[in-house]
Amino acid sequence: MTLAPVLLLAALPATAQIYDILIRNGHVLDPANKRNAVMDVAVKGRKIVKVAPRLPSSQAKLVIDAGDYYVTPGFIDIHTHFDSYGASLNLNPDHNTLPAGVTTAVDAGSSGADNFEKFRREVMAESKVRLLAFLNIVAAGMYGAQVEDDPGQMDVEKAAAMVRKHKDVIVGIKTAHYQPADWIAVDHAVKAADATGTVCMVDFHPKPGRGYSDLILHHMRPGDIHTHFYGRLTPQLDENKKVQPYMWEARKRGVLFDVGHGSGSLWFRIAVPAIEQGFLPDTISTDIHKSSIMLPRANLITTMSKFLNMGMTLEQVVERVTVNAARAIRRPGLGVLAEDSIADIAIVKLERGKFAYLDSGHGKLTGDKRLRCALTIRDGKIVWDEDGLAAEDASRGGPYSNFK
Repeated sequence: MTLAPVLLLAALPATAQIYDILIRNGHVLDPANKRNAVMDVAVKGRKIVKVAPRLPSSQAKLVIDAGDYYVTPGFIDIHTHFDSYGASLNLNPDHNTLPAGVTTAVDAGSSGADNFEKFRREVMAESKVRLLAFLNIVAAGMYGAQVEDDPGQMDVEKAAAMVRKHKDVIVGIKTAHYQPADWIAVDHAVKAADATGTVCMVDFHPKPGRGYSDLILHHMRPGDIHTHFYGRLTPQLDENKKVQPYMWEARKRGVLFDVGHGSGSLWFRIAVPAIEQGFLPDTISTDIHKSSIMLPRANLITTMSKFLNMGMTLEQVVERVTVNAARAIRRPGLGVLAEDSIADIAIVKLERGKFAYLDSGHGKLTGDKRLRCALTIRDGKIVWDEDGLAAEDASRGGPYSNFK
């Protein structure tokens, strides 16, 4: 950082644009706008006001030199668990998103119609990260098999009414963990999503008479999301590890396939051959919770690193946590670095070396690449700065204090 731009501001013409933050020399990777080059990004207030080469530092209050870093839209994790009043495995939102470059997280069905408003009031409203939600078709939310297996909890109109009331933050309907061998949970969730013009996210375990190919070919609509699709209970590969024909057919229908890493749903022995055959995920998400955050390290930046080491390019990985994720939840204003878009930005370092990663079965993949989030800007404000990119060196800082 340099203080010279601050000293020069007074000399600028009155008509000059004054940037609050100018990120210079970074490699901008913005798949939505097909940007993949060294450019500058200027922020004023809550908005991005300019993305272009060689913007003048003299017009900025704060200059961040992002040389040797990638500058991307803030990441979107569409499968998380942050409702502390829902399932016991849920986590604190900000501590488990912003350090990973995540500026938008979607709680995936922790709460239902009976408790969503408490979640919104006491968790969503208090979080710095933008927190959205899939509403569970189960009115009580993720409170275990006693309610999650009870069709009486799956009131389509009750769920739809809650979505309509909170359509600014509810992106769709979620069904998960339903064990009886019928289609009640899936079909009720899809009906509620259909009634509200939203998407349905499905967590699904095949049962006799309730097969996976039927789910993705006949019960899900185009735009609906199957999460956990690299899990060991999903028959996405045949006995020769070839991607099943119905996977390709469902993709042509418009069904979306989401990672949803979690404690049990990302297996390298499944994901690697699928990726080698070109069956990439539509979106990369974490299913982050108190268990998955531990040994498999299912935070988003680490999960992205896993896919980078399984053969996806950096641009493909970033695409699936920015523009693809935004489209999947029907929030096209997110996941972009564009003039007048909200200033949600991640500055990321691509490191080379020898790194080991664990999958949900605690199998190891050794790779030579690792992504690390150096700085996160959320809504125009710096909320994470591991490398001190926006800080003055302490030896030159003069008197300072944490107290205001």
